[in-house]
Amino acid sequence: MADPPTSSTGTIGVSELRRDVSVWGSYMWGYADVGADIYVALGIVALAALGFTPLAFLAAGLVYAMVGLCYAELASAYPVAGGGQYFALRGLGDLWGFVAGSALLLDYTIDIALFTVIAFGYFNFFLPFAEGLTIHIGPTHVHWFWLLETLAGILVLVWMNVRGIKVSSAFNNFLGVIAIIGQAIIVIAGFSLVWDPGLVVSNFTAFPATFGDFALGSSLAIISFVGLESISQVAQETRRPATIIPRTSIGLILSVLLFALSFSILAAGMFHLGPGVKNGFYGHSGDPVAWIAQHIPVIGVVAAPLTALIGGVIVFISANSGVVSASRLTYSMSQFKLLPLWFNKVSKKYSTPTRTIVVFSGVAIIQTLIAFFTPGGSATSNGAIELLTDLYAFGATTGYLIVFVSLITLRFKDPYTPRPYHMPLNFPLTYRGTIIQFPVLGVFGLVGVAITWFEVILTHPLGRIAGPAWVVLCGLLYMLYRRRQSLPAAGNVPRDWEAAQKRVLQEAEEYESLEAYEAALAERDGVLAAQP
Repeated sequence: MADPPTSSTGTIGVSELRRDVSVWGSYMWGYADVGADIYVALGIVALAALGFTPLAFLAAGLVYAMVGLCYAELASAYPVAGGGQYFALRGLGDLWGFVAGSALLLDYTIDIALFTVIAFGYFNFFLPFAEGLTIHIGPTHVHWFWLLETLAGILVLVWMNVRGIKVSSAFNNFLGVIAIIGQAIIVIAGFSLVWDPGLVVSNFTAFPATFGDFALGSSLAIISFVGLESISQVAQETRRPATIIPRTSIGLILSVLLFALSFSILAAGMFHLGPGVKNGFYGHSGDPVAWIAQHIPVIGVVAAPLTALIGGVIVFISANSGVVSASRLTYSMSQFKLLPLWFNKVSKKYSTPTRTIVVFSGVAIIQTLIAFFTPGGSATSNGAIELLTDLYAFGATTGYLIVFVSLITLRFKDPYTPRPYHMPLNFPLTYRGTIIQFPVLGVFGLVGVAITWFEVILTHPLGRIAGPAWVVLCGLLYMLYRRRQSLPAAGNVPRDWEAAQKRVLQEAEEYESLEAYEAALAERDGVLAAQP
């Protein structure tokens, strides 16, 4: 197939991405990204928030729930690849669409690098000799075997995603089911056999977190909920997105909240969560779920290998989700002239955006090399991993902040597009003769994400430097590209959004929404024609 036609107005042509993602596949794309994060975040949150660890997860979880409802509305109304970048483009214009896209792209490439590294760290539980396979390069101990495993893992992800969304989605579905079952076993066994509610109360009263510690803990806890964007990234390949996306988003919110809060409350009832060495996770921030499993009676004998396997599996499918999301995001950005059209190329054989998959997985490979070659002793204890973790939170909160602004703006700017799902708590108001449903919960979500963003900036010294630096660097490249293309650097390319929306609904086979949209536009045009 040829590249999608792009008119002089910058609107997209017919989509070449196959709609192969089912309701379960849509859910698993989100769970693949979000469900893995508890394996990374639980220990570092407990060391920061101390006895308030469950509250830190609850605070982050409430923000996450509002983010999920926001994405459920926007992705079902605008079912195209691009996610938050597309929503910002529609609501705020080209420049903010690019800023949102660059922040989310930072998230996705780090997702690929960080989670593939961690996945093989779990898998190496079964290869104890791997720990000793190192070479000395200057002051750095490079785990060359682990590095080769990680690079091979990224290449496998590239191969699967080039082959097509069906292959990648089937991989997510199979391994995701195993991961969910394993997590459920650990939680049920832990609460049944070892959990002590009195210890939860004791931790809360004896080891309260200071305001600064709680801010750090809750900003780290948001890492446990990064990944909701994945569902909207595959919206253009989802069957009947207006029906499927709200259901899968709400299901994802509930299931991930359940596991995150369960693990944090379970931890508070199993270990003392005091400062420093008094904390049960001291020295075990890298394998917190395995540490919990090892202390559960009856299943403790097999808990370590079981948790290592489950941890490796679910973290690896999170890395896979990062490949998909990065490729779909840049595919969308190239269609709207936010990136060169070179990225718009779709494989003739597999109908997948091969170039974006290869290029941005390559960026993840570079990040992986930085992680292993940065002085510090290993890929999981050096400054590079800390930097990647900080940037993971920065990219997510920056993107989510812009998406909430876009949601509120689009309620006013585009009231005619049918919204199969609305965020709860709206009140009607009249704006330029049109009744607008103002999103009260959207404002609360915006405030919640803004608070989390400031927590990330204030409490993460690496993130507050490298994160903005990434966005600024991408912005300079964007300005250069637009200037060479004789396009407005800070302005917008004129686009026929109404024609594009009709085409999107037609391709998605959302005929009821299409009819409602055309009727709303006709009513608007009739009112305008009747005005003197």
